[in-house]
Amino acid sequence: MEESLLKLAPSLPLQEDFVYHWKAITHYYIETSDDKAPVTDTNIPSHLDQMLDILVQEENERESGETGPCMEYLLHHKILETLYTLGKADCPPGMKQQVLAFYTKLLGRIQQPLLPHINVHRPVQKLIRLCGEVLATPTENEEIQFLCIVCAKLKQDPYLVNFFLEVIQDPVLHLYRRQNKLKAMASKESTNIITEDMLKGQESLATDTGQPIQPEEIPGAAGAEQMEKEDDLPHQGDDLSFSLDELNVASSPESSTVGPNQDYNLVNSLLNLTKSPDGRIAVKACEGLMLLVSLPEPAAAKCLTQSTSLCELLTDRLATLYKALPQSLDPLDIETVEAINWGLDSYSHKEDASAFPGKRALISFLSWFDYCDQLIKEAQKTAAVAMAKAVRERFFVDVMEPQLMQTSEIGILTSTALLHRIVRQVTSDVLLQEVVYFILGEHREPETSTDINRHPLRHRLIEHCDHISDEISIMTLRMFEHLLQKPNEHILYNLVLRNLEERNYIEYKPLCQEDKDVVENGQIAGAIDLEEDPLFTDLSPDNTLSAQEWLSASPPVSPEHPKNDGKTEVHKIVNSFLCLVPDEAKSSYHVEGTGYDTYLRDAHRQFRDYCVICLRWEWPGSPRSLEKCNLEASFFEGHFLKVLFERMGRILDQPYDVNLQVTSVLSKLSLFPHPHIHEYLLDPYVNLASGCRSLFSVIVRVVGDLMVRIQRIPDFTPKLLLVRKRLLGLEPEGPIIDHMTLLEGVIVLEEFCKELAAIAFVKYHASSTP
Repeated sequence: MEESLLKLAPSLPLQEDFVYHWKAITHYYIETSDDKAPVTDTNIPSHLDQMLDILVQEENERESGETGPCMEYLLHHKILETLYTLGKADCPPGMKQQVLAFYTKLLGRIQQPLLPHINVHRPVQKLIRLCGEVLATPTENEEIQFLCIVCAKLKQDPYLVNFFLEVIQDPVLHLYRRQNKLKAMASKESTNIITEDMLKGQESLATDTGQPIQPEEIPGAAGAEQMEKEDDLPHQGDDLSFSLDELNVASSPESSTVGPNQDYNLVNSLLNLTKSPDGRIAVKACEGLMLLVSLPEPAAAKCLTQSTSLCELLTDRLATLYKALPQSLDPLDIETVEAINWGLDSYSHKEDASAFPGKRALISFLSWFDYCDQLIKEAQKTAAVAMAKAVRERFFVDVMEPQLMQTSEIGILTSTALLHRIVRQVTSDVLLQEVVYFILGEHREPETSTDINRHPLRHRLIEHCDHISDEISIMTLRMFEHLLQKPNEHILYNLVLRNLEERNYIEYKPLCQEDKDVVENGQIAGAIDLEEDPLFTDLSPDNTLSAQEWLSASPPVSPEHPKNDGKTEVHKIVNSFLCLVPDEAKSSYHVEGTGYDTYLRDAHRQFRDYCVICLRWEWPGSPRSLEKCNLEASFFEGHFLKVLFERMGRILDQPYDVNLQVTSVLSKLSLFPHPHIHEYLLDPYVNLASGCRSLFSVIVRVVGDLMVRIQRIPDFTPKLLLVRKRLLGLEPEGPIIDHMTLLEGVIVLEEFCKELAAIAFVKYHASSTP
């Protein structure tokens, strides 16, 4: 017995001190008749600070995880419940701030887990409902600090979130009671009346007798507690405060058809505070939501998306900010506006030297889109999918699609530039999937020429690649170019691969024994020998490079890329592209640093990057066997390649900038490490079926047209060289040269052939790696 008393003795002074400060707070309500004086004029804040310091000191003096008598007293006497009641009544004025600060410091400074205790998480839950009820109140800062510390605690121990998911047993009755409560809160008489009679017997309750102080006996609000009792549900000791979904979107179908009847008041309070006029409060609320969506608990994720208005908040604000943008924005401004970080949206028009009309609105929109993207990226999987689908349906389809489908050229250009920026900016795989489905649809079966309009937006955007407005064509092509570089398998499959699966672009002739012998000798049966083609009569040892020369021009041999002696005729494929443009139409050899080898380094780097992206898609290493292909089906290259090939066929008659963009998209497609794409776009020797075309055959036709037109232009080669030097900035601008569009087209064509040759070589070189 003596040993037990000795062990308890050191802690008694702390406990006595703790009880003294708590009794001092309760005595205030008994002895003070003036309930209008602010709390800062009383000793209550000092007593609360002393209580907190004692709890921290007690914990530091004890072994980890051991609960001391002061903490036991706080829990047993339901001090947090009492403080909640006083804070709700806000008596004396400012008490709510003090209570919020006490809760925040208690949860933040005490190391032992407190939230699992019913006498902690229940009053914490009740206090959460008081947060965000009214915006721009003096307590907003304390409210957001309190909510964020709760979020941080849940992030540390995610299972605790289950304490904050409340079951609503009768949602209709629940809604009715909450609406009544809202009306009651408007009545000031019932909330702040504290009388001395309410505190009778308070001293005895605050003694060491061990009897807990009951909140309903504490002055704080006869009226407040009365509302609490009216709100209580069967088997549920908590009141359920109104939340954002009732206040703002009660009429929407989503909020009236929630699945489980649950409330997630922590989310609701944060959603309210995201609307705060104080930007710092709104950002902190967004950070709190970011923590909550990442919790791995499936029940919380389901409640988050089905029983709160989070999805509506994300999409409605996106729509509002998008609609606030000017009808016309310069695409260059949209593309070059600085990188947007959702938490740093603090733009000042006066401090910006590069301001333009609508920049503030554009930054706000892109900043909120970045937040949606990051939120979905961090979210638990089912929550992420639900939020991304909501963004697609409520923003992309409902708001953006009509803008992209309009006929006004200014509107098309602005909306396409914004879509391009969104494609560039999105980083979440789940949101990217929804963006892709929005643009391209979900179809994966081969296209036919009669059903290219199955997904109207896809059809319209591809048609815009060949729009009468060059600006719209270039912007749409740029959008597709960036889309192709995104790590999503459906993009390339939907645009190109689904039409190449059966390899029915090939004219298939079963090999006889004689042909098999020829193939074994390193030649391809039935392939066209370009050296015998009348278009390539100038192909001679003087203007081609040998295999050894090409290998020496390639990237350095490494263990990852050894020389492949078994890969025959690689130089013939490279030469096929390099010799497509006749000598009299070439100008690069007159200008230093514009040779084929300059493309090899870029092709090597880009191909390596594409391989990393495509690695997880498990593409085959070799083309599908023709015996397994349906070669009887008629071949259609697909709407996307159809438009690109048609654009490529007009390269001699299109503006320089359009040609650059068309060839850029085609080169990006050629880089993909899929055997069918390589065969169809980069193999000059593929035996095309009747009526089919490939990239190589399109270029051959262009060259045929060029050779005819060259004859009609006097001094063609000197003019061509002058135009090249002007484009490179080596010659000043001078008099207008006749046939400028044709000459610029020839230069782009020559450079494109060199780029394709480099890509073909790098891909063959890489495919030899074991």
